[in-house]
Amino acid sequence: MAKIYKGRYTAQIEGEFVVFIIGMRINRLWAIHKWLPVFNSMGPMIKELYQNPDTGFLGTEFLVNWRGVTLLQYWRSYDELETYARGGLHLEAWKRFNKSIGSDGSVGIYHETYKAQTGSHESIYANMPKFGLAKVSDHVPASGRRATSRRRMGGENEPAVEVPENPRNKE
Repeated sequence: MAKIYKGRYTAQIEGEFVVFIIGMRINRLWAIHKWLPVFNSMGPMIKELYQNPDTGFLGTEFLVNWRGVTLLQYWRSYDELETYARGGLHLEAWKRFNKSIGSDGSVGIYHETYKAQTGSHESIYANMPKFGLAKVSDHVPASGRRATSRRRMGGENEPAVEVPENPRNKE
């Protein structure tokens, strides 16, 4: 079970990075022969990425819903993400998808890509294990300059509610 960090934390990362959301949606539940290969292609791609840190891949979270799965990924740069997408296991899976499913409507796929940089993002994790951006960057207490969303974005304001102190968490 993942360690819970009691209190409030945020992610701290310097420079540009990319948030990439990719997933699949099962549109025809009984078309298992269509959507299962798409689903099964995700694991080997993630394994390939974790085994090759030079790709620029920082990490991922799997989010499951009743019609599919979404992967929330973090990358060092857009160029590294695009390079990976045009090669390796991803390229082979993309070709298979286009050949076996194409536009028949049985399975949907999607992705969204966001470039972020210092001062253009913020996060909060209260009583959570390391998750998302905090799992792939520095996981730091959300206090002082990091106590509010606006402060984490570089602005000034006072907390709207009293901010509890973080208990000591043993790493």
